[in-house]
Amino acid sequence: MNERIGVLSLEGTDHDPCRFLRQLGCEVIRVQQREDLIDIQGLIMTGTGTGNKANNLGQPGLGDRIKELARADFPIFGLGAGIVLLSKESPGQGNDRLGLMDLTVTKEPMAGRTEAYLSIPALGLTPLKAIFNDAPYIQEIAPNVGILAEYNGKIVFVRQGNMLAGAFHPEQTEDDRIYRYFLDIVNGQI
Repeated sequence: MNERIGVLSLEGTDHDPCRFLRQLGCEVIRVQQREDLIDIQGLIMTGTGTGNKANNLGQPGLGDRIKELARADFPIFGLGAGIVLLSKESPGQGNDRLGLMDLTVTKEPMAGRTEAYLSIPALGLTPLKAIFNDAPYIQEIAPNVGILAEYNGKIVFVRQGNMLAGAFHPEQTEDDRIYRYFLDIVNGQI
């Protein structure tokens, strides 16, 4: 595949999708400053908790460059706390977000560590094992956002154009289908 995928790990995270991306043949670029976004074909933002994450974007101009890329329909995938950063609204979590996706993320996360099996038709018939770690979930979406999965009546996985947001941490499982799906978006296959 040989895609160059940027990975932005937000403060407080010990979750790392790099292992899967490398196994799928991707070159992984750790994103810490604006220049790290040059020549990547997709961006994954991951983290835990629900605090103000845009403050943790590092160097000046990084958040602005991510916004520019999103306006150009660049593939971006927010996982865990990454969905807070992508959201347009997240009540009680400050206003420091990128605001790239038309969704509202809840203030109260799902408590503790939870394992679930999600039915995601876009990934095939076999349910996807999902790990939630004090995960925020999506409370509300605009009509232009498609729901890909729900868990216990809560929206946990969505797509808007070339952007994905998932409340879970697929890197804590052995299933790489979620990353394959993102790479299909990167390659313009879906």
